[in-house]
Amino acid sequence: MENSGWDYGVPIINIVGENFCVPYTMEMLVKKRIHGMSNAHYDVFDISGNLLLQVDGSLWKFQKKRVMRDPAGIPLLTMRQKSFKWRKEWTVHPGESSEDNNDILFRVEQPSPLHIKTKLEVFLPNNNIIGKRAPDFYVTGSFTSLSFKVYRGKTVICQANHNYTWGSICKGKENFKVRVHPEVDYSFITALLVILEENET
Repeated sequence: MENSGWDYGVPIINIVGENFCVPYTMEMLVKKRIHGMSNAHYDVFDISGNLLLQVDGSLWKFQKKRVMRDPAGIPLLTMRQKSFKWRKEWTVHPGESSEDNNDILFRVEQPSPLHIKTKLEVFLPNNNIIGKRAPDFYVTGSFTSLSFKVYRGKTVICQANHNYTWGSICKGKENFKVRVHPEVDYSFITALLVILEENET
């Protein structure tokens, strides 16, 4: 049975940087704005309204590219999408990297885009045995519940809910409420939310 609550025995999960791992449950509000057909911007705030992260980007060689920045605008990571016939794959690099940068933080695959319940598989760089690997993390999201969860094994490390209204969608604005497990890298979680959302648009 899946563990739907916090398991406080989970060790620190540091993917992007230790400064994004806090010893308490991190509650965030993610605001998405759409500009045109392919440009998207995300702002991430804590519960006090302080800006934590920003994500922006556009099409890049007919593929999506998203860059995460800190509040000062300094690039933290770059997400690039590759689309194949039956699946989508993203590679995430530190900083505002170029295409040929082999320094990868993690990869995200969507094995079957036809499922009503979306599932993303997340692989760290040392998990590279093709065909024999289990994902280090995975993400599930439901179109009916408008929510998603991030798992490490059977343990939930993040839960998010989409504040959905037709008025906000028509205005090109969407909001997400996100709760991140203590000591889990919230910039990593934000990147997964962006990738899951971008796969659906």
